[in-house]
Amino acid sequence: MHEVLELLGPTRMSSTATLSRFVAPRTIGRWLAGGRLVQLHPGWVTVPDLVDDWTVRAHAAASYCGGPLSHWSALAVHGLVEEYTRLHVTVPPGSRVRSAPWLRVHRSRLPCGLTTARGLVTTPASRALVDTWGDAHRTTAMRASPGLARAAVLRAVQRRSVQPTQVAAELDRRPNLPGRAALHELLRLVAGGSRSELEIFGLQHILAVPGLPECRRQHRVHLPDGPVLLDAAWPEVLLAVELDGAAFHGSEEARKRDLRRDATLAVLGWQTLRFSYRRATSDPTGCRAQIAEIYRHRLGNAPQTDIR
Repeated sequence: MHEVLELLGPTRMSSTATLSRFVAPRTIGRWLAGGRLVQLHPGWVTVPDLVDDWTVRAHAAASYCGGPLSHWSALAVHGLVEEYTRLHVTVPPGSRVRSAPWLRVHRSRLPCGLTTARGLVTTPASRALVDTWGDAHRTTAMRASPGLARAAVLRAVQRRSVQPTQVAAELDRRPNLPGRAALHELLRLVAGGSRSELEIFGLQHILAVPGLPECRRQHRVHLPDGPVLLDAAWPEVLLAVELDGAAFHGSEEARKRDLRRDATLAVLGWQTLRFSYRRATSDPTGCRAQIAEIYRHRLGNAPQTDIR
């Protein structure tokens, strides 16, 4: 087995044509018949222990098709979705390679700027996000697919893998993309400062408080340890609102970090209101009322109207 792995090279898979430079074709045939090699695609092989290795299968799929990983597979390489068993590859329109049970072949003009991650050639993250969004909104797509594609866009922005403008520019090239209007709306919210579903919910149901001026989203405040961005702020009264999603604020370390930051902001005169996911989604009216009460108190005015 060790001898065969050495012949396969660093990607741990190879074409039979390449192997035949080192061993006789009938030896390759004997290894296949005896189970020392397994065929992943016509003419592309690996060892049995690596048949289920996603990276090995991805190398084989891209090499067999002669195109980059794309769609869900490209997002997996970029770390934006889980690794799916079925691999997606994009090839030029004239290619004759066909889809198979574990391989989805897309035909499209390839972008100029392909990228490489984890040793795999993929479409850029912005292109992969748009491709995946369209794939997720096909009439035959699985029910969970739109939510997964939406989460990938938010994750990419959170991690700064892409800028919203890059995704928007890619979307502008796709006038017939399924779900196009929904992606435009999500990009509008993201460009306005929303980085999670909770922040989007907050923008739509909590932060627009009747009787109060519009808040500033992702407001920058300079602290001794460096600048921080507040989810929402009313700088005229030094009032901040933070929406605490479990993904970023659920651990003990994260809570301690938030408390340290709030304490530093308090020294500068800021008051920070924190709303958990449960509180925000179960009682948005109460959250708005609390914001209004503290805003007016800090402004020195008594409440004038019922904001509910």
